[in-house]
Parts: sequence; structure tokens; C-alpha cells
Amino acid sequence: MRIIVAIAVALVVLVPAGCASMSAPTSHDAYRALGTEPFWAVTVAHGRLTYTSPEGGFSVPAPTPHTTFNGHRYETRRIVLDISHARCSDGMSDRVYPDRVVAIVDGRELRGCGGAPLAPATLAGTSWRIVAIDGQAVGGDAYVLRFEEGRLSGRAGCNSFSGAYRVAGDRLSAGPLVATRMACAGARMAHEQGAMRVLDGTARVTRPDGDTLVLTGNGGEIRLRRAI
Repeated sequence: MRIIVAIAVALVVLVPAGCASMSAPTSHDAYRALGTEPFWAVTVAHGRLTYTSPEGGFSVPAPTPHTTFNGHRYETRRIVLDISHARCSDGMSDRVYPDRVVAIVDGRELRGCGGAPLAPATLAGTSWRIVAIDGQAVGGDAYVLRFEEGRLSGRAGCNSFSGAYRVAGDRLSAGPLVATRMACAGARMAHEQGAMRVLDGTARVTRPDGDTLVLTGNGGEIRLRRAI
């Protein structure tokens, strides 16, 4: 009896810590796989597999997935979705995803990535769209922020700006920032002033998900989304 207990304990210890990520999406989750050459997507949500592409798409009931060595697999007559838990780049942007995916759609094999994009390890080499400043929604080509190694540049409604930055833990320190001096009508100048207040000093960096970045400081907030 002691030998059996010892073996059971050893098996528990040998289960990888990341094994929880091997589970398939629950009925409450939405899972998306996509590819870029050609462009396609398969979404698993609300008990259905939905395929979309520029040429059209269709939806079929989602079966219970089979567990595989490193992921899981959905099999239907029209769609087979094979998901492996291994990091994947979409080849078109700086996004990295947690899964590699092979989709067979009406006999045609497609390869891509799946899952929610992972947060970048560093800000260097990333580009963002500013989507809100101090809680007010903004958008367009005049609201961007880019990070290179040690330098940032962008626009927050009006003037272009650039300067040095550094990150320590969850704190971003920027400056001194150099900006053009063009006057802009309407709310764009106020947006810029709010954004510059956040960047002028130390801002707290949070990442609610792999595609979202929030900078908070000096009583203000800049919310950003990843740009391709």
C-alpha cells in the first residue's frame, strides 16, 4: 500500500505546472484562430465553429474537442481545427500568440496562430493607436505612439513629439520630449495637453491584455491598442 501511495504522489509531482493551459475553451469562452497568407479566421464561440475569409464563410456546430499531446482538436465534416500550445507569430505584425493552429477547411489546409495575443516582453519595437485620453475616446492618424529602443515618438491629437524613455518595472519615465508647435482647433489641442501631462514624468504601465496598454500618471490616463 505504501508503494502505491508513493507512486501516486510521484505522478502528481510530475504533472507540468502549465498543464492548466492545455484545456479547451469552455462554452463561455470565445477562441479565435487566424492566418494571414491567405487571410482567414475560425472562431469557437457559443457552441459553434465559424469560418470567415474575404471570399465568405460559414458556421457549423462545434463538437467536444479531443485532447492531443500538446493541445486539442475539433473535428467536423467541413472544419478540422488542430490547436497546439506553442508560441506563434502571425508573420504580418509584431504580435505573438500562445498557440499554433492548423485548420483544414473543406479539405484545404491553412496555417496560423490562435488565442489572445500575448503582451510584448518589452515596449521597444511596438506601435500603438491612442484610443482614449482621460476617458475620452479619440482616434485617427493623429493619435499614435511608437517605441524604439530607448526612444518614443508619436502624436496625441495635434503636434508630433519624440524623446527618450526608460522602463523600470511597471513605471515608464519619458523626457525631455521635443514637440512641434502647431496650433490645432477644437478638442485636439486639449487631448494633446492631457497626454503630455501623463508622459511628462513617471507613468504607471498596465496591460489588461496583449493588445492593450494603459499609461497612468499626473492625474491622467492614456489608453492604447496595438497597431499592425
